Amino acid sequence: MAMAATAPRGPMALKDWAQLLLLGAIWGGSFFFARIAVAELHPLVLVLFRVAIAALALQIYLGLRGPSFRLALPHAGLLFLLALTNNVVPFSLIFAGQTELGAGVASVLNATTPFWTLILANTLTSDEKLSWNKLAGIALGVAGTAVMIGPGLLAGLGGPAWAKFALIGASLSYGVALMVARRFKGIPSPVLKRVAINWPHIRQL
Repeated sequence: MAMAATAPRGPMALKDWAQLLLLGAIWGGSFFFARIAVAELHPLVLVLFRVAIAALALQIYLGLRGPSFRLALPHAGLLFLLALTNNVVPFSLIFAGQTELGAGVASVLNATTPFWTLILANTLTSDEKLSWNKLAGIALGVAGTAVMIGPGLLAGLGGPAWAKFALIGASLSYGVALMVARRFKGIPSPVLKRVAINWPHIRQL
């Protein structure tokens, strides 16, 4: 089945930049607070709290704004895979790794997600191929993350290899999740996210 052409987007508006900056602040702050939380809670308990709070927030949003997440029920198998690769696996690996690594190192390793996504996309898709521009953009993004963290990054470079590989594994899992997410068509993103993070409960509907 032929896919409809997507209209090219225009330049980013002020609202778009504001949303991007807010997203960056939330994303970056999560590593800082996770480093504090893993000192008090087991990583898997932290994963449970994270997905439960997110599921509740999205349920409230969908209850107020709609539409019903029954739209996603025919895709239960793929949603299970998305839930694993976008939530269960990366969250568990990130929190486990942060029991040994500082927030700065964790955020830089997580910033390699676009690199792994690009490698997977180049291998598994026909329309997302490697290019020097893309590689340069990823390198600048990772370098920018390191610069923003500053000298504190060097102080946190220690730690066991397994913890660093855990963070890289989380980034790779996110890349796999993005490949899976490409398979969903016509499902609003809040619905998709709500079901993916709380997929077992859809069977009760």
